[in-house]
Amino acid sequence: MTDERRGTVDSVLVALADPTRRQLLDLLAAQGEVTATTLAERLPVSRQAVVKHLAVLDAAGLVSGRRVGREVRYAVRPAALDATARWMATLAADWDRRLENIKRAAEAAERESR
Repeated sequence: MTDERRGTVDSVLVALADPTRRQLLDLLAAQGEVTATTLAERLPVSRQAVVKHLAVLDAAGLVSGRRVGREVRYAVRPAALDATARWMATLAADWDRRLENIKRAAEAAERESR
């Protein structure tokens, strides 16, 4: 994994570690492009807290903000999440291979002991 990709994955995992940020992503995915005020109406946190969470999600590449007049409308950016999902799938496949090798070795040792 390149340093840039590792940085992206690390940022995404840090951003997703917070349940409020995960909830914000869910809301954005369901509602499309919306303002922080609209999101705050759906959460038990202040608008200012929502803006801070959106800044973390933006820094991780998970959302983007677009100014429309006096408002900033936020939307999901899936590329960083896709990269993280691919990394996780690769990691899972590596572990599956390792576990399969351990299983084969254990089965071979059991056959030899009989």
